[in-house]
Amino acid sequence: MKLTILSLFPEILKTYFEASIMKRAVAAGHVEYSLVNIRDYATDKHHKCDDEVFGGGAGMLMKPEPLDKALEAAGSPGIRTVYVTPSGRLLTQSYAEELSREAGLVILCGRYEGVDQRIIESRITDEISIGDYVLSSGEVAALVLVDAIYRLMPGVISGESLEEESFSKGLLEYPQYTRPALYDTIRVPDVVLSGNHAQIARWRLKASILKTLAYRPELLTKDNLAEDIARLLREAIDEGGWHEPGTVHSSRTNEE
Repeated sequence: MKLTILSLFPEILKTYFEASIMKRAVAAGHVEYSLVNIRDYATDKHHKCDDEVFGGGAGMLMKPEPLDKALEAAGSPGIRTVYVTPSGRLLTQSYAEELSREAGLVILCGRYEGVDQRIIESRITDEISIGDYVLSSGEVAALVLVDAIYRLMPGVISGESLEEESFSKGLLEYPQYTRPALYDTIRVPDVVLSGNHAQIARWRLKASILKTLAYRPELLTKDNLAEDIARLLREAIDEGGWHEPGTVHSSRTNEE
């Protein structure tokens, strides 16, 4: 996948592509990237990229002229082009999976009060929000989007790891443990030390359901839940499995 990210502050993005898993993905050829400074496309001597909002109000808005030229040079609208914004469609795991199948993406990082609407209408294919909150930096939101996408590409992370993650089955991920088995008076649940893989799998699924009940119950309101999940959900509710956040730990570690 070729990622082209347009920003007023590309230096914020640079280090991310030069470290850890992303560095290896770039070296292996799974990811290509280009960081574009939008100011390079401003024509005045001060490289001005913002101006006052028509109609009044606080803050400045990113001007259409340099954005239009930068996006055109990046290949938009021929390439799927994303603008990260709090007013966009919510990013989900399934949405990230859809985007990960693209051969290339152009990502626009907003600043100030955002960008001129005419750019959104003429160049942007997807307006994406990473959550119901506002950031001062579109670069941070863009990196969240990139991280959610590239790790799903074949060869970047093992398929087995992806299958066990939160949202892979519509549930939050189960709790996990490592050595030592006893730490600060807290012992790892016996079932995960048993070596019985069938029991461990059942415990993990039920622990995922309990955690989802506590933190994201709306994920369990779907009519098309898998039969094994629906069965364990009913069992967890019958056992009083609904817990307020912060109290689920004791219940799930005692589960066998």
